[in-house]
Amino acid sequence: MSTEGLSMPGISVGGSGADAADRMRRAAGVMSFAKIKRPALVALGIDTLAIFLAALDVWLVIPEKAQPYSIYLSGAACLGLAFRRKLPFLAVIVTVPGFLAGWSQLAAMIALGFLATRKQMHWQTWTGFALVFTCRFVQWPLADFVELSWREHVLDGIYGVIVAGMPVAIGLLIGARTEISQKLTELAASRDRERRFHADAVRAEERARLAREMHDVVSHQITLIAMQAGALQAQTTDARSLETAQVIRKLSTKTLEELRSLVSVLRSGSEDDGPRPGINELDRLIRGSDVPVHLTVERIPDLLPSQVSAAAYRTVQECLTNVHKHAPGATATIRIQGEHGSLKVEIRNERARTPGAALPSGGHGLTGLAERARLLGGSFETADTEDGGFRVRARYPLDR
Repeated sequence: MSTEGLSMPGISVGGSGADAADRMRRAAGVMSFAKIKRPALVALGIDTLAIFLAALDVWLVIPEKAQPYSIYLSGAACLGLAFRRKLPFLAVIVTVPGFLAGWSQLAAMIALGFLATRKQMHWQTWTGFALVFTCRFVQWPLADFVELSWREHVLDGIYGVIVAGMPVAIGLLIGARTEISQKLTELAASRDRERRFHADAVRAEERARLAREMHDVVSHQITLIAMQAGALQAQTTDARSLETAQVIRKLSTKTLEELRSLVSVLRSGSEDDGPRPGINELDRLIRGSDVPVHLTVERIPDLLPSQVSAAAYRTVQECLTNVHKHAPGATATIRIQGEHGSLKVEIRNERARTPGAALPSGGHGLTGLAERARLLGGSFETADTEDGGFRVRARYPLDR
């Protein structure tokens, strides 16, 4: 067995480097700026449009011989819409003089509608309604208002209710719609939590069942294998048989330890799979695989997610097991490379060089590796080689 090209300095599984941390901070800053910038631009555009429409409304109806103070008050009412988001009630107050003694009716309606949307059934909403109604009902100067007939007063009262009531009604509807949308969002979140709780309960029950079966069946069988190997080791005098018995006993003991650890994880019900082996443990894996290996590791990033490292380790482990089972005597070539934000793993093996006994295999190992790669957002490929061997390629993204 050889491990040519084995070089894994500076690998920190699950760690953090200064460059990676700086990149993450810069990316977070850009995302935060984008999230803040877009709503601010939309709000600025809406405010600008509201002020423009209010000013256009004043400009279209203002008479040629208008009093200067009326023009100033109307202009102030239009500009008052600029702070209707932070101080909606004050914005309505600012539009009242321009509506009463000028022509800023649309500005007052816009300010009142936003106040109703923001405050809903608050006393400020009804105070604003009364002020806008008064501005529409009362005519300026007051001498002209006194000279109106009762029919004109009734008509002004009706129009006052419409002018003041329509923005309030729209604002209340928008607020009710927003509240209903929030309730629906909360209801959907509650249903998602219930589904997760139910799934967790089902998963916990299934994990407990698997733990019982693994403990009662698999653990028992492996224990018998270890006992038989120990008995063979005590009875045999042949050196080769003694070495074989020692290897079987050692592997059985190690398998029992890993099985007990896995059963503990299953019984705990935790989503964390516990400690994971990583690519920094490949050297030990290769030494115990009894397969000739050429290993090359290139450009492994300092920040390597533990899930990706564990996936690479399991891929190499399964492939070496398959080589040992299906291609005895063949050399395996392993190449692990970090490139373009992903970790690539390729394992090739030659055709079998020595005949071996057929061992049972259901193909579930490669299927599990493919599922693991898919869950991590990567890819997994297998293919026969031209020289009669086998090739496995896996890619795992690092930006998770």
